[in-house]
Amino acid sequence: MKCPCGSQTDADNCCQPIIKGQRSAPNAEALMRARYTAYTLADVDFLKNTLAPESRTDFDANATRKWAQESEWLGLEILSTDKGQSSDKKGTVELMVKYRNHKQVLEHHEVAQFRKSEKGEWFFVEGDSHTHKEGETHSHHHHAKPQTIVNEGPKIGRNDPCLCGSGKKYKKCCGQI
Repeated sequence: MKCPCGSQTDADNCCQPIIKGQRSAPNAEALMRARYTAYTLADVDFLKNTLAPESRTDFDANATRKWAQESEWLGLEILSTDKGQSSDKKGTVELMVKYRNHKQVLEHHEVAQFRKSEKGEWFFVEGDSHTHKEGETHSHHHHAKPQTIVNEGPKIGRNDPCLCGSGKKYKKCCGQI
């Protein structure tokens, strides 16, 4: 089976061993890919365990699981990486995730920050993100900010889990933007 992360590699040689804890992610991009794959599997434990400890306080496992299961994951595209290699302590990965939720195809664009622990493990620290309907890109809307999910479909409460999938409450995540 090809890995859901889009690497064109078999899952057993790509994200699965990282998610199963058989090996650590060698770099920030590998962890990003493994986290995406974990969403497709609704593997909430892995998502929580790869969050930096300081970022875990708002993590809502049940809400994250529900969101992961209700979404149809359509693909991950890594747009760019900055540092985040095995020799680095920090790294940034810019990515686009496409998924279907409530019958809408959405594109989640994120610039994710990662850091490596003293033990050499990579963690996801935080992401600066927005989500918009498929086809709504920056190039079409030079003046308008991209539409976020907030204004579409079901209204989201401030204490609901953020739809970006961070596991944080909306008000502490994309609701701040």
